[in-house]
Amino acid sequence: MQNIIVAIIGYFCGSIPFGLLLTQAAGLGDVRNIGSGNIGATNVLRTGNKKIAALTLLCDVLKGLIPAVIGAKYAGVIGAEIAGFAALAGHIFPIWLGFKGGKGVATALGIMLAWAWPVALLGIAAWATVFYVRRVSSLSALSAAVLAIPASYYFAPDFFIAVTALAAIIWLTHRANIQRLLKGVEPQSSFSKAP
Repeated sequence: MQNIIVAIIGYFCGSIPFGLLLTQAAGLGDVRNIGSGNIGATNVLRTGNKKIAALTLLCDVLKGLIPAVIGAKYAGVIGAEIAGFAALAGHIFPIWLGFKGGKGVATALGIMLAWAWPVALLGIAAWATVFYVRRVSSLSALSAAVLAIPASYYFAPDFFIAVTALAAIIWLTHRANIQRLLKGVEPQSSFSKAP
């Protein structure tokens, strides 16, 4: 019963479309109508509002972190994993938006912070390093996801299988990006473009 409860909490926390809600509240319109059409922070940044993008990033991280922490508190490792995956499912497939959400990178980061914070910090470092060199957000996220697998084996072996699955999901949600990367046509991103 506890696992069912934390799964429900995880899904509905994850399904809150902060990117859409915050951009609309700020009078920036529907974020789904610009850029990639996603509701995540990277696409919110394309509105030109850094503050709203940063707030979206924070909220998307928290909606992965909070359910996973709750799951761990009430149902241990299994509860943390169930709540985390449920939150990620909510973000990627939100019931409120016809099951069309974001790619889950920020929410996955929040989940990782709950599961194994050293792995999450290494993931952030990997993302930042790749982004600094290549300026491609998707490549940075994919690289961080790959690094998380061996890092979890060392720092959090209890979560190794779950982290591997989480990384695989991130790669799956980036299928279109991977195709563009292979073709050399994936666009670069720049935080300096937003005022």
